[in-house]
Amino acid sequence: MSVTDSYLKKCEAILKTVSAQEVEIQKAAQWFAASILAGRVVHVFGSGHSRIMVEELWPRYGSFPGFNPIVELSLTYHNNVVGANGQRQAMFLENVSGLAERILRNFGLSDIDTALVVSSSGTNVVPVEMAEEFQKRNIKVVALITKEHSAQSKSKRADGKKLGDFADLILDSGAPVGDSMIYIDGLDTPVSPGSTIGGVVIINCIKAEVAKLLTEAGHPPKVLTANAIVGEVRAKELFESAYDEHAHRMAELYKNAGSK
Repeated sequence: MSVTDSYLKKCEAILKTVSAQEVEIQKAAQWFAASILAGRVVHVFGSGHSRIMVEELWPRYGSFPGFNPIVELSLTYHNNVVGANGQRQAMFLENVSGLAERILRNFGLSDIDTALVVSSSGTNVVPVEMAEEFQKRNIKVVALITKEHSAQSKSKRADGKKLGDFADLILDSGAPVGDSMIYIDGLDTPVSPGSTIGGVVIINCIKAEVAKLLTEAGHPPKVLTANAIVGEVRAKELFESAYDEHAHRMAELYKNAGSK
């Protein structure tokens, strides 16, 4: 079997893990749809490469407003690798206690809101404290982690608590311990992670379920859609109206920034 075949088969196993969580995915979607229908938002946070899942949810083609993508560049900007804005600093900052509270200080939060916090290991301080801060405000938290990897990983917090300890619902990316899935003869460390595969699939399942619920409730979402599907005029209308709706939802959050 080639390494490509091996990786694809492991991805098939991840898809089976995701499929087994349909009930949990639908529950998360129900919570999220309720927040959006109430005129509020779903706060979505991920540091490091978990940012990928945040941006997959909104904004991109096939997505719609109702989500507050919280992406801190200091925690996610990996392109320089070393030097200014390098990876060492990002990895340091994602374990600085108190940063999550400072990030959330920018928004007026409500218990009508819901939250999705993404972290494969579920052990770094900032995403764990992010979930903790949401729960302090009676905001339901969905955690997207890699269960096997999180179980075998040590928390960076002194009390040993992980993201799952501050979640009302846990979703599993289905990747293995250590994330990387392929071992090569002569190489003692594995390559090719799998958590992004499972994470992105879960994100898009949630997105579809939420869109269905919003539509059934008489409020079909304004979906960012390509010209090739709806034509240039309709695509432009959707983009402008979707961005306007996002701005209006965020205006409410900024208006009440700092409120408890």
